[in-house]
Amino acid sequence: MRTGSEPKTARSPLRLRLWLSLWGLLWTVGGAFAFAATGRTGWAVACGCLAVVVAADLVLVVRHLRQGPHYQPGRDIPPYDPPRS
Repeated sequence: MRTGSEPKTARSPLRLRLWLSLWGLLWTVGGAFAFAATGRTGWAVACGCLAVVVAADLVLVVRHLRQGPHYQPGRDIPPYDPPRS
């Protein structure tokens, strides 16, 4: 249902973000080790930095999931009411 207030009341698919973050963390950490083992230090550092960003996103997603249905509503929770202006 579109209300016209989606940017303010949009819901993020947190479980999808959780799995994508885990997948990205696996690849970036693996890439950092692989590049470090082959002597490509620049690429290893780049993968390491990206792994830090992915890990930070993962922490935020887990935090929002633990905060309850306000951040990850189920099918039984109706959409937010549009703000009254």
